[in-house]
Amino acid sequence: MIELHGIHKSYVTKYETLPVLKGLGMTIKQGEMVSIMGASGSGKSTLLNILGLLDRFDDGDYLVDGKSVKGLNDDERAMLRNRKFGFVFQSANLIPQMDLLDNVILPLTYRNMPEREIREKGMVMLERFGLANWRRHYPNELSGGQKQRVAIARAIITEPEIILADEPTGQLDSKSTASVMDILSEINQGMGATLILVTHELAVARRAPRIIHIKDGIICSEES
Repeated sequence: MIELHGIHKSYVTKYETLPVLKGLGMTIKQGEMVSIMGASGSGKSTLLNILGLLDRFDDGDYLVDGKSVKGLNDDERAMLRNRKFGFVFQSANLIPQMDLLDNVILPLTYRNMPEREIREKGMVMLERFGLANWRRHYPNELSGGQKQRVAIARAIITEPEIILADEPTGQLDSKSTASVMDILSEINQGMGATLILVTHELAVARRAPRIIHIKDGIICSEES
């Protein structure tokens, strides 16, 4: 369960303070699939960064499973982020110097697990996404759709309860978009993971049973 109460977030420049989120509140239940839509500058990516503990808010409260994150220090936030969340970004954010297997297993290297077990789990992930034969290849040898499949494999290898996807189909063609959305939907339904998806594509947003529209830092409407 995710709960946001009166979240405010501003960015301070040399000349002014720019409010981005203005008292935003929402509740997302465990296992939901939710799309977040809004124009550029509406605050949707800032919201996702706050949800994923990648950024801090100025005022309000954010609760995960009934516990506030407000008082957590950086190490505690990193531990919760690694345990609870998986991230999928628009550009896949794969590390070019690592082969596919090493990219996929990266989140597990921060856990106290035997290396053999880590690599075995990585191969299971690559097999699941039809990329086992590419394990020694590097990101620059992949198509956009393949890169996103690797990114999703990396996101779920820790079996997170919450997947945060920021424009995951923004750089893909229609066929790859459909494939990636099928995978994300299956993770939501098959694993029971909460899926929060930021997108500007209405057709992609409509894959979720619930759509939240953000405008000027507040929720302006919802569809379900």
